[in-house]
Amino acid sequence: MYFYAARQPILDKNKKLFAYELLFRDSLDNVFPDVDGDEATSKMIEASQFNMGISEFTGSKPAFINFTQETLTQGYAEMLAPEEVVIEVLETVKPGKKLLAQCKELHRKGYTIALDDYEHQSVWGHFYPYIKIIKIDIQSSSLDEIKQVITATKDHTHIQLLAEKVETYEEYNQLLQMGFEYFQGFFFAKPEVVKTKTLSPSQLAMAELLYETSKTELDLNSITSVFERDVSLSYKLLRYANSAIFRRRNEISTIKQALVILGSGELKRFLGLMFAVTANPDKPTELIKLAMTRAKFCELVAQDIRSEIDVSIAFLTGLLSMIDAILDESMESIMEKLPLAQDIKDPLLTKKGPMAALIKLVELIEHADWDKTNLVIEKLKLDKDKAVEHYNQALAWADEQTDLAG
Repeated sequence: MYFYAARQPILDKNKKLFAYELLFRDSLDNVFPDVDGDEATSKMIEASQFNMGISEFTGSKPAFINFTQETLTQGYAEMLAPEEVVIEVLETVKPGKKLLAQCKELHRKGYTIALDDYEHQSVWGHFYPYIKIIKIDIQSSSLDEIKQVITATKDHTHIQLLAEKVETYEEYNQLLQMGFEYFQGFFFAKPEVVKTKTLSPSQLAMAELLYETSKTELDLNSITSVFERDVSLSYKLLRYANSAIFRRRNEISTIKQALVILGSGELKRFLGLMFAVTANPDKPTELIKLAMTRAKFCELVAQDIRSEIDVSIAFLTGLLSMIDAILDESMESIMEKLPLAQDIKDPLLTKKGPMAALIKLVELIEHADWDKTNLVIEKLKLDKDKAVEHYNQALAWADEQTDLAG
């Protein structure tokens, strides 16, 4: 049994990862709203208890999980530890004495409670002492409605506001000024300001290495010479090659030795990570993690459909699908400057072909757009369970790799 869920990051006001919301469905054939909230939550708890732990899926960050009145009554929230879950009371739950008693008891036991898609009613004031987070869907709430919530909660200084469906940096900045503490949405995965700029020598060297490693046959001499021109990159390569994850018995001390022992697959992953991390150090780590997840997912799926997609370029294409957001520049401008194979550039620019469809698939999973996810999976003729398994594997791998880079 697989864990069918997408995770969406929740960032703090400094764009650092605070938590993930887990967006669940029963399977790729059982689409919301056919699965009601009670069943969705119970399946989520079942999966976390008996299949894959919540902490494995969220990298030990708290998980925001939706709860209905019924699932709260059944005690499902208490099957998870207070430190690993934020109990998100769905907007469909009506404020009443029963819910108030449940919130009091969960608060007493140390659980963090959030109100989802909050629309202000004075009756919610009775709940404020036990609520830590109020989530506001900024796409369906007017500015006046948001200000009303801010006014209603201003005397309850322990309550923090979370803006969801934040899609642009302009929205993020406006809400930041209004006092919001947390932000959910894909504003961080889009270019902040699209502009044209010159790539640094280090970025060009990295791009040159990415191009070299996308070739079927590696030219070790060419790759070694590029590394030798960049002391910092050489140091990071040796550190990576000697890291504990490879369990080496003997220390690797030269660039060529590291290249031979790592092999093309590991070298390609190392370079992809380094390019993403060093391209724009001011970007949120979660953006880099998202790019790495796409890269690994594309590589894993490409291995299943070798006749459709070249495995050797799938990783790099998935990684570079977010390079416009990382560099804050248009994809067209970046592709003109980078020495990359046309097989990598074309799907990123034209959005056509199997590789572009694969990138679209992982985007849909990220957004938990399950209806369209199913259509793309069928178009690519993928095994549905395998696709979900690959996404989970890619998330775990990206978490591990970005932790290593840090």
